[in-house]
Amino acid sequence: MTNPSATPNLQVQLGRLTLPNPILVASGTFGYAREMEGIVDLSLLGGIVPKTITTEMRVGNAPHRTVETSSGLLNSIGLDNDGIDAFISHHLPYLSEQPAPLIVSIAGSSADDYVSLASRLAEQGGIDALELNISCPNVAHGVDFGSNPALCEQVVRGVRNSCDIPVLAKLTPNVTSVVEIADGAAQGGADAVCLTNTLLGMAIDWKKRQPILGNDVGGLSGPAIKPVSLRCVFQVARAVDVPIIGIGGIANLDDVMQFLVAGASAVQIGTANYYDPTITMKLIDQLPEALDTLGVSSVSEVVGTVTSNKS
Repeated sequence: MTNPSATPNLQVQLGRLTLPNPILVASGTFGYAREMEGIVDLSLLGGIVPKTITTEMRVGNAPHRTVETSSGLLNSIGLDNDGIDAFISHHLPYLSEQPAPLIVSIAGSSADDYVSLASRLAEQGGIDALELNISCPNVAHGVDFGSNPALCEQVVRGVRNSCDIPVLAKLTPNVTSVVEIADGAAQGGADAVCLTNTLLGMAIDWKKRQPILGNDVGGLSGPAIKPVSLRCVFQVARAVDVPIIGIGGIANLDDVMQFLVAGASAVQIGTANYYDPTITMKLIDQLPEALDTLGVSSVSEVVGTVTSNKS
C-alpha cells in the first residue's frame, strides 16, 4: 500500500543508468549548460544532455537555420560544433563538475566514428551515459543507423562493447516502424531508447518560390510533434523490453505525465527551453503533486500504466 503523503520517490532507472528524477533537457536546446547557469539550478535536473558532438569540427548548414511554424520550430543547424577535442578541453571539465547526471550526445558518419568517440569520452571520466544521435535529419547520412534495425543494432553493440558507460539510442520518427528500430537498439544492448528526434519538415516562402531553410528541409520540434512522439513511446513500450526517454513537444506537467503513463521512464525538454528557460524547474516542482493525484509515491509506479481502448 503506497503512502502518497510521504515524500515521493522521483528516482528512475534506465538500465545501468540511475537518474534522480525524470526531467532532463534535450540535446541542442541547452547549449553546454554553462549558458543556463543562474537561470536554472543545474543540480536539480534529472540529467543534462549538451549539444551533440562529432569527431571533427562542423560549421553546420547555411542559413536560415531556424524558422517558426504552426505549433513548432523547424531547425536545420547541421550539428554545428567544435569537435571532440574542444569539447574535452573546454566543456567537459565544467559539465562533469555538475551534480546532475551528464549524458553526452555523440554523432558519427560510421559505426567506427561512434566507437571512437565513445572510447575517447570513456577515458575522460565524469560521464554518466552516452546518447547516440543516430536520428539527425539535418546532415548527410544522419539517420542511416536510425532507419535500419540491423545497422542500429550494430552501432549500439559497437559502443556498448567499447566502454562501460550506459548507452542510449536516440531514434527518429521518420521510419515505417519505430518498433523495429527500437528492437534493434535493444538487441545491441542499449540501456534505453530516446523517442523521438525531430520530424522531417519544411517551410516555403511562396513569394520568392524558395524554401526558407538554407538546407531546404529541417527537423520539426515543439507541440506539433507531440502526438507522433507519444504514439512512438506507446508502441515501443508494448513491444520492446527497453526503458524509454520520451521527447517531443513536452511543455507542461500534463505532457510529462502523458509520456510517463504511455511508457516513458523519463522525458527530455527541448523546444520549450527556448521560450521558458525555467520550465524544467517548474516541472520538477509540480511532479510530486501529479503523483499524489494518482495515489502513488514513486515515478516508477505510473510508467506504462495507460490501458488501451482496444479489446
